[in-house]
Amino acid sequence: MNIRRTTLADLEALIPIFDYARAIMRATGNHQQWTGGYPSREVLMEDIRLEQSYVCVDELGELLATFCFFIGDDPTYSYIENGTWLNDFPYGVVHRLATNGKQKGMGAYCIDWCYRQCPNLRIDTHYDNVVMQSVLLKAGFVSCGTIYLANGDKRQAFHK
Repeated sequence: MNIRRTTLADLEALIPIFDYARAIMRATGNHQQWTGGYPSREVLMEDIRLEQSYVCVDELGELLATFCFFIGDDPTYSYIENGTWLNDFPYGVVHRLATNGKQKGMGAYCIDWCYRQCPNLRIDTHYDNVVMQSVLLKAGFVSCGTIYLANGDKRQAFHK
């Protein structure tokens, strides 16, 4: 397996990965996250432009997973409610993690790669996203409280 930066040539292959992730969310009771076609092509293209989008590719070149990762401040993490972050050190951020479902453990594999880049990670997910919460807790993350997205939606914040 190889993790590399996403290119614009990968964009069309990302769409079915996110479609699959949305279907899994709905099937597991998460009906509120990633609605209205989120993440849009524009969001994905901006991640690529900023060199914050990554893909996990198998030996045959198939894209198995994708995620946004960067090291730096995330404005939505500046305020946390009903808890606190584990520390105030510089941190890495993971967003928009999705897999195509063909290989088990891809979410954990991608998160582990991010942790090796920056061993102080923050991530958030919808309170109904029990699949992602399970992946995060198994990976050693701690639930730290509630953060709010720019649109006001609340998310469960995790830190490792």
